[in-house]
Amino acid sequence: MGGLGLSQPIGRRLFFGLLYLSEGAPIGYVWWAMPTRLRQAGMPVEEVSALIAMLTLPWAFKFLWAPAIDRLRGPRFGYRGWITVAQVMMGLTLLPFGVLGAEAISEWATLLLLMHAFSAATQDVGIDALAIATIPESERAQTTGWMQAGMLMGRAVFGGVALAAECWIGAEAVVLVLIGVIWATLVMLWLMPGVNAETRASDRAERQPFFRVLGRVLGRRSTWLGIGIALIAGAGFEAVGGLIGPMLSDAGASKEAVGYYLAIPVVLLMIVGGLAGGRVADRLGHRRVLIWCIAIISCFSGLISLLMRLETIHPYVLMSAAGPIYLLIGCMIASSYALFMDLSEVSIGGTQFSAFMGATNLCEVWAVALAGGLAGSFGYSIGFSATAALSLLAIPLVVWLPAPSKATASETISTGV
Repeated sequence: MGGLGLSQPIGRRLFFGLLYLSEGAPIGYVWWAMPTRLRQAGMPVEEVSALIAMLTLPWAFKFLWAPAIDRLRGPRFGYRGWITVAQVMMGLTLLPFGVLGAEAISEWATLLLLMHAFSAATQDVGIDALAIATIPESERAQTTGWMQAGMLMGRAVFGGVALAAECWIGAEAVVLVLIGVIWATLVMLWLMPGVNAETRASDRAERQPFFRVLGRVLGRRSTWLGIGIALIAGAGFEAVGGLIGPMLSDAGASKEAVGYYLAIPVVLLMIVGGLAGGRVADRLGHRRVLIWCIAIISCFSGLISLLMRLETIHPYVLMSAAGPIYLLIGCMIASSYALFMDLSEVSIGGTQFSAFMGATNLCEVWAVALAGGLAGSFGYSIGFSATAALSLLAIPLVVWLPAPSKATASETISTGV
């Protein structure tokens, strides 16, 4: 694997793309396939929905224990150690489902899945912190595009295909394959050349107490502007993404048509948008491309709003109009996540980046809630128009960001993994 080490761009992209696939695979199964299994095992639907909602909490609050990952590292235990422990626990907490079956452990399902979600959120912090410390700023959007492609492929395969595969090899076997995917990436994690030289901070920065560094970061204008951007920039596409299913159904689309649309074209468009958009963002600038994505997504959201004002509209027309939004979502994720990496201080990258990601999760919550409330009272057109307009408020925040001044990713030291 010498030619594909972290010192090479293609090595970095494949490495983090596969790590994110190991993130996306269990997310797809636990969020999409597992609810079906639990319901078939006899769990009441209200308990299933409450469980799935509860499993999002570790991702929303992962910044609370992210400081441990940033600071409790040394020559023998660093980011790689944290990721390893998290992935081992991710597999162990799913193992009872693969050996005994969901029916046999239904009483323990909630505890096991919560432990899995906590481990998976910890893995996410470790991978993101390693990415911030490893990926040069000039490649961050491209690599983020590969990371999102891995995430989406994992979700699609183990969230949708897995249910069909259960008919062929059995539900327990699917879980065991999933565990195999999670643990197989550990081999790559430990054999990939260059992971030992993962940290890009100066000796002085590393010696500073965590809370002193955190205080300095919280005193920066760029930190709060970044949180503001994360809170509102994605409102336009989050509203469309959250309500696309109900909107298409109300327009006359069948459940099967909506399912195929979300499982195949949407995923492919986001992957293409992330890979191509990441390349463009690294060349033209993460901020510039993010601004264009926010503006153009708002335009297409406005187009859907106009189409929804028509008395009759074919659902395939709406699918076509939403297609460019999903393409741009991939591009916007690549450019915005790269920008958040740019804003993160390497020595506390896991904590700071987790805060940015937490803000993006809150964006999804309020945008979908607002759009849904407005759609219920005044129609989808008003709901999409309002959230698209609010997302435009992020553009001046991006413009007001100060010019980057921290060290580039080429300035590194080795503190161990």
